[in-house]
Amino acid sequence: MSVRQEKHGDLVIITIDRPAVRNAIDHPTAAALAEAFRAFDANRQQRAAVLTGADGHFCAGADLKAVAEGRGNRVTLDGEGPLGPTRMLLNKPVIAAVEGHAVAGGLELALWCDLRVAARDAVFGVYCRRWGVPLVDGGTVRLPRLIGQSHAMDMILTGRGVSGDEARMMGLANRLTEPGEALHGAVELAEQLTRFPQRCMLSDRRSAITQWSRGMDEALSQEALLGREVIKSGETVAGAARFNSGAGRHGDFSDI
Repeated sequence: MSVRQEKHGDLVIITIDRPAVRNAIDHPTAAALAEAFRAFDANRQQRAAVLTGADGHFCAGADLKAVAEGRGNRVTLDGEGPLGPTRMLLNKPVIAAVEGHAVAGGLELALWCDLRVAARDAVFGVYCRRWGVPLVDGGTVRLPRLIGQSHAMDMILTGRGVSGDEARMMGLANRLTEPGEALHGAVELAEQLTRFPQRCMLSDRRSAITQWSRGMDEALSQEALLGREVIKSGETVAGAARFNSGAGRHGDFSDI
């Protein structure tokens, strides 16, 4: 099985398991990844997912051996992305736990995630620049939006690897851990997200993701509409009541 799923409380850990090829993704693996995330999105008990790779590497991108043999992943204008879930807009957050290499399509998978927790020696890069393999899983779109045009062009044009403090400074890595600790750090971060009032967090997340294609007036209107639904649900009043009773005073959120 090239994709494993492990339940962890309110979370699911989805692991790309092809260590012999540094978790490179062929067509069956792409299909399995897409199915795993569809199942996660439909599961009301699972509030967040962590995406990682087996045996110390996140993902080396598309399986170039399969590409060379004419068995490469399909690139179509609609339907699923070549690597599986990269065209999906999920209703819940996904956190990437990055060890080793997240390069080429592996970088694109990491960019698709909401947040990235990376080991200090993990490497992000457009390594496919060397082999004439284009970015077709959102890399040319998400990378500039995430880290800015200048940093993105540096990576896209040169294919150089980025790691450690530079990755965090750019915004590629949201959190850094010691080598071997990225999965633990990602699970810990995901667990933090599951403890927040969910309707509000997910509403704000959707507004932030979907505002890119809207003008300012439309984006602000959408934010207000989504926020109004949260308020009508009662979640906001309940949170205000908790605050009024003393929770979270003086910046102490340990009991929330």
